[in-house]
Amino acid sequence: MRIGELAARTGVSVRSLRYYEEQGLLTSSRSASGQRHYTEAEVERVRFIQRLYAAGLSSRTISELLPCVDTPSEGNSDAALERMAQERNRLSEHIDELLRTRAALDGLMATARAHRESEALAQSARARRGSGEGTSAPRVPES
Repeated sequence: MRIGELAARTGVSVRSLRYYEEQGLLTSSRSASGQRHYTEAEVERVRFIQRLYAAGLSSRTISELLPCVDTPSEGNSDAALERMAQERNRLSEHIDELLRTRAALDGLMATARAHRESEALAQSARARRGSGEGTSAPRVPES
């Protein structure tokens, strides 16, 4: 099948398929006129690559995992599992950092809100004093 058909069947753009090929994630044969041709097996490969991207993996990491698919063995499987564990740890560290950053932002927002509320209360109190509101009437002496 040609690249356009592979793109249509997988929901991946032609540009992405070319990129996959540049990165060594996908291979094609070429016709005499230079057109790319793919086998039926490439449909599932592209879908698999998409799942790996959706898991947050880079093209470099994906290329490190593909030997497990291309030449299955216990060694390749162990290497792939180890690499995925490293990526998971990296993502967990990034999530932890994002949570710390969010907590810091939450603290700044709480401080800003408290400051805004105290300023609003102070301004309201100043306005009441200026209009005489809140002051008591002069006391009349008893006879």
